[in-house]
Amino acid sequence: QVQLVESGGGLVQAGGSLRLSCAASGRARSGYGMGWFRQAPGKEREFVAVITWSGSRSYYADSVKGRFTISRDNAKNTVFLTMNSLKPEDTAVYYCAAGLGYSANQYDYWGQGTQVTVSS
Repeated sequence: QVQLVESGGGLVQAGGSLRLSCAASGRARSGYGMGWFRQAPGKEREFVAVITWSGSRSYYADSVKGRFTISRDNAKNTVFLTMNSLKPEDTAVYYCAAGLGYSANQYDYWGQGTQVTVSS
């Protein structure tokens, strides 16, 4: 089992920045990629970003490309999502997950989520 705990969410004005963290514990399988998804009220959960185990490759949704950066520190079992130039449409609950791919069903473990609210 792998436990994931997100932190760093909050309320920010449009144009501002936030840095989300996801701490992993438990029996993490070596080779797991880590992804971030988000879900806004009334909408389906959507892919945001993913990073490979080594951190050498990362992929982003078009809606966040150039504004968000995913990174990881394997020594601390932590993944980060740095979000800049935030927009009101970025408002959602953000989830980290262990797996690899663009679809939620490609991930084995999920955190409980952290709320990000961007005011206009």
